[in-house]
Amino acid sequence: MELIQKSGGIEGFIHFIHKKSLVKSGRGALLLSYFIGVVIFIESSITSLIAGAVGKPLCDKYHVEHAKLAFVCDSTSAPISSLIVLNGWGALLLGLIATQITQGMISGDSVNILLHSVLYNFYAMSALAVTFIAVWFNIDLGYMKNATQNPQTQVQNMLHDNSSMFYMIIPIFLMIIAVFFFLYLTGEGNILKGSGSSSIFYTMLITLVFMLFYYVATKNMSLSTYAKTSFIGAKKLFPIAMILLFAFTIGKVTTELKTGLYLASLASENLNVIFLAATIFLLASLISFSTGTSWGTFSIMIPIAVPMAVTMDANISLVIGAVISGGIFGDHCSPISDTTIISAMASECEVVEHVKTQLPYALISGLIALSLFIVFSI
Repeated sequence: MELIQKSGGIEGFIHFIHKKSLVKSGRGALLLSYFIGVVIFIESSITSLIAGAVGKPLCDKYHVEHAKLAFVCDSTSAPISSLIVLNGWGALLLGLIATQITQGMISGDSVNILLHSVLYNFYAMSALAVTFIAVWFNIDLGYMKNATQNPQTQVQNMLHDNSSMFYMIIPIFLMIIAVFFFLYLTGEGNILKGSGSSSIFYTMLITLVFMLFYYVATKNMSLSTYAKTSFIGAKKLFPIAMILLFAFTIGKVTTELKTGLYLASLASENLNVIFLAATIFLLASLISFSTGTSWGTFSIMIPIAVPMAVTMDANISLVIGAVISGGIFGDHCSPISDTTIISAMASECEVVEHVKTQLPYALISGLIALSLFIVFSI
């Protein structure tokens, strides 16, 4: 993202949008970031970074608070990645479901079960809907009413920029294609079984090498400028890496303490099947909030939730959907979540302010999801 910004690709894209009159207001700037978050579903962190980098200059231009941009980036990253599962999220969930089949806990095709479970991912759906409505109608709730104001950017600085938007579009397009290629490669012909982390790693290396030849060959920047910009970009990620390191450490400690197993054992006693999915959703939310990781929550809760569903003769897909929803909900509310931190950093918003301003919208989406889990369990 630092290289794309240095190349002028973002300014070129903004200039193109202004020339075509595609964005004319603050609402339009936030909607652009929203739709970028929906289209780029390959990985939640990358989604937040791209949506934040593109939206921030336009939000500054129309004097939109960075907290609102961070809210949009965060609310489209994990939800859309968990709904369109042709990515690392799908690979992880497929592996966890396949393990339950292998152990004889459930039977059937893991891909079918995953696709049916996604249909019950109520929190992701409600979060996307609530975010769109909040942006469209400019609804400010709670701390969002007093969000930090940003200095207005001079419009002239954007209108006379001659940079090409292709310096941004081509690398991003290559990145999207490469992720699917490496998911296919690492999954030995099956995208859903590919390694999400390896695919993202190889994709980033390929994209950076391509950008080196592309930018230098077109005389957009010199080799030394490329190297310096890459170093600056890496340096900016260092604070995020440190925060995530401590966040993962806390999550590991919580896992070792078997917090998830303890909470599940409490919930399984004298629980009506109608409230099973709702209870699983709340438990997953609590664990995800405490650990700051939705993926870790999936790994903890699916081996717990599936046996509970089998024992109580409940809908397996609905229960797995509750785990996915709860993992994302808790992750959204957690100040130590990677997507929370990266969305705030990408939007140049304080992490604490982002958490406080996003919380009311997340709670509304969570209440909607909780109600739907009860309704669909009847």
